[in-house]
Amino acid sequence: MNDWNDYALILALHRAGTLRGAAITMGTTHTTIARHLALLHKRRGAAVFEKIPGGYRATSLGEQLVAIAKKMEDIVMMSERLHLTSTNTLSGPITLSLGEPMSQFLLVRELGEFARAYPDIQLRINSSTEFADLDKGEADVVIRGAHKLPEHLVGRRVCKLGLCFYAHKDYCNDVPEQDWRWVAPSDNTLWPAWLDASPYPNVPIGIVIDDIVTRYHAIAAGVGMGRAACFMGDTNNALVRLPGSTPTLSYDIWVLTHPELREQPKVQLLMQFLVDALKQKQGLIEGDSF
Repeated sequence: MNDWNDYALILALHRAGTLRGAAITMGTTHTTIARHLALLHKRRGAAVFEKIPGGYRATSLGEQLVAIAKKMEDIVMMSERLHLTSTNTLSGPITLSLGEPMSQFLLVRELGEFARAYPDIQLRINSSTEFADLDKGEADVVIRGAHKLPEHLVGRRVCKLGLCFYAHKDYCNDVPEQDWRWVAPSDNTLWPAWLDASPYPNVPIGIVIDDIVTRYHAIAAGVGMGRAACFMGDTNNALVRLPGSTPTLSYDIWVLTHPELREQPKVQLLMQFLVDALKQKQGLIEGDSF
């Protein structure tokens, strides 16, 4: 088997576990994936994947081919990075990955300024809570929060993320205290003991929302009280910090890239631009500008 498309199919189906999921990954149709898989089995003279309830699982032969496919993927990604690093001009595409709150509430104007200042660079924004895999070329530069620098990546620590407790400015006055409720995150691993650290630890949770932006809008709409990044809460005139609450500094904010891209001029340019933009807003990010 010497067709990279076969190995790409093997990786996609192994990771997704379903024909439909593999089709989405490869940008094709469920029918095409099924046909490709049938041809793969025919060429190998044995099953590479077996049908199980809810999807597909690699056979013993399939597991061996998955291991080979991962090595081939690494080589392909390395080749693409080498191509990128051979380009020394301030032109062409560059992908930035950052969380949706930061892209919407903190840097949207600055990213527009970068695009206008460097029209030959096609800035692509990947706004997601998922950490983009720089090894696989999912992004060239990332802005992410972490307690320490991720291994083998390079970059700059800019500042810390400030968090505080907020409510709509009329909430505590208009809603009887016995009816106060928290708008809570669904995963407490990110903010352990947040309720105990709040000024009202005895107020019950009224609604749980997993998405930080939706949670913010719920607080701003007067659904309840909640915790938010200072750069979100302090810039909304409809919100106030809860009495007795002060900003808590959480994880560090990093601007990162892959070691093999660090010398590329447009990567250096974007990283320095982002560091400067974030530094200018450090007080807002850490909650000191209130």
